[in-house]
Amino acid sequence: MMGGQDKVWIHYRKDIIAADVSSAIFLSSYLRHGAIHRLYIPCLEVIDLQRYKVVKQAVKVKVCLIDRMHIPFVFAVCKN
Repeated sequence: MMGGQDKVWIHYRKDIIAADVSSAIFLSSYLRHGAIHRLYIPCLEVIDLQRYKVVKQAVKVKVCLIDRMHIPFVFAVCKN
């Protein structure tokens, strides 16, 4: 399968699929780090249909995610 090695993929917590425990722990810690430090914010835009705006700057997106996400017709979307 991978260079002649037979690997068994194991499903861990939080939808992590890895071939061994050390890879699963690394991926889990990286996802936790990304969530805590909000490393995903530069990849998002906020579309505010109430103000007819698209917020693209990372600092303003962070503010909108904190303040305006409970308001109807405010959406966080991925730039991709």
